[in-house]
Amino acid sequence: MLEDLLPPSVVTVEAFGDDPGEPCFPGEEDLVATAVDSRRREFVTARRCAREALAGLGFTPAPIRPGPRREPIWPAGVVGSITHCTGYRAAAVARTADLESLGIDAEPHAPLPPRVLPAVTTPADRDHLAGLAARDPSVHWDRLLFCAKEAVYKAWFPVTRRWLGFEEASLTVDRERGTFAARIHVDSPWPALHGRWQVAGGLVTAAVTVTGEPAAAN
Repeated sequence: MLEDLLPPSVVTVEAFGDDPGEPCFPGEEDLVATAVDSRRREFVTARRCAREALAGLGFTPAPIRPGPRREPIWPAGVVGSITHCTGYRAAAVARTADLESLGIDAEPHAPLPPRVLPAVTTPADRDHLAGLAARDPSVHWDRLLFCAKEAVYKAWFPVTRRWLGFEEASLTVDRERGTFAARIHVDSPWPALHGRWQVAGGLVTAAVTVTGEPAAAN
């Protein structure tokens, strides 16, 4: 599914289930030593997806350790992103010669819990969601917005090394084109980040790619 959202320079690998007997890759065991079994399985599968994606760029298998915000630390010359949700794990990687950064996210296609929506949206977001829902109630636009903002953050942090709160980016979704733009409300290398989204197979997926050129504000 992610392949449709990303340029050809990005290698993606997806998995729709876990092997309960699959061991942790050497050098990663401590990262899930105290995790519950479900968390351990999703971690092992998602990291395997990441190594398979890196193999597509010519890298040999190696541990993928986390950084200070639990972001994956990629080999030199690589940008990438990992996502996992119920029934789905995926990774996407590219060379820095092709992209400055990228972010992916996947979520179940279901409404956000009511208490979550105010925490992840701006007033402008909520007005935009209401308009989208009036035109097409078949999509859970609140979940799409959450998914897209997660993808935005995953692309933002590796370059800026700064936290980006949900309220510090407002989203505009193009329903017909399957695209979105996130306007950034804090100091940023880009006035906006742009991405693509889709709903398929009971999932919402979103992907953001950043080139060396600043994004144009909408």
